[in-house]
Amino acid sequence: MGSAGVPVVVGLDNGGTSDNATVLTVDGRFLVDGLLEIPSEVGAGPEAAVGALARAFDGVLAHTGVPRDLVRAVGLDTPGPASATGVISSRGSTNFSQPAWRGFDVRTALERRLGLPVVYANDGNAAALYAHHVHFGAEAMARSSVSAIVGTGLGGGVVESGRVVGGAAGMAGEFGHVHIPLDGLVEPDQAAPVCACGFTGDAESVASLTAIRRNLLPYWLARHPEHPLAAEEPDRAAKLLRGYGERGDPLARLVFTQQAKALGRLFTIAANFTDPHAYFVGGGVVEAAPEFRDWFLAAVAEHTVLRDEQRAVATFALVPDRDMAGARGVAIAALEAVRATVTAAAAPLG
Repeated sequence: MGSAGVPVVVGLDNGGTSDNATVLTVDGRFLVDGLLEIPSEVGAGPEAAVGALARAFDGVLAHTGVPRDLVRAVGLDTPGPASATGVISSRGSTNFSQPAWRGFDVRTALERRLGLPVVYANDGNAAALYAHHVHFGAEAMARSSVSAIVGTGLGGGVVESGRVVGGAAGMAGEFGHVHIPLDGLVEPDQAAPVCACGFTGDAESVASLTAIRRNLLPYWLARHPEHPLAAEEPDRAAKLLRGYGERGDPLARLVFTQQAKALGRLFTIAANFTDPHAYFVGGGVVEAAPEFRDWFLAAVAEHTVLRDEQRAVATFALVPDRDMAGARGVAIAALEAVRATVTAAAAPLG
């Protein structure tokens, strides 16, 4: 539980159905071991959702026994698209579908509600930051990484010198919408995959649950109509596919091989932009059986084209603690912001 008198930051992970919360001490210890979730209320609109986040904040302090006056800052992550400062896209998003969410400044609203500084990141960036710090530990601030988080869509993040690269409009690390070469990735008679964003042949059009449902599985089931998944409703078939993949089903492995190739091509592009120390893969694949997730990660690495010098120093790894990665990642971001403020205040003028 709480550490008497030690200042903390709180991390709040907002999702489409649940909010998760954690507490991180300024000396780098997480005080929550697992999930601490409450309903997120995002479907009821911004005011209800901000109220739920405030309850999650109060709840995690009660759970850990930390007094409110020891909290120095709060980290908040949400699904995107949103700006670098936490303004939900004016076009809306899958999770924030009500018109009232469009252009809503969720970071400022929570800051006003709590009366504390709030640091914002999107959920992909938060998970990327957590993976980076767990993997590199004490060396995190001297290392770089890229992360691809495979879910309903494809999120991710770029971390340089231990900090997320946000970009001018907050859109850096939107790996899902990077175009990848399709030659040798899709079959000769397979239609070029189209993303929900309207792009043809971006990474998300292949490496996401939506891509399985819309693009990959219909093609492979048309070629193998005797497969048990051909009798299932499309959404359900897409969700069942990973279980088949875990059991070594040949058709499922063909689909996931296409996804691994797509991620490999995405990481090949990243290698030529930032030349990172590590490449992380996260999302549902992390929750899979060990043999399957190891096979998948090895396939991603196999299809990532690196120079010999890069291969000698780069590592491929999975994002750990998937369900907790968001809250923990934004807690780390909030702690870095607190440390930067303290450093700036201590610096001599002139």
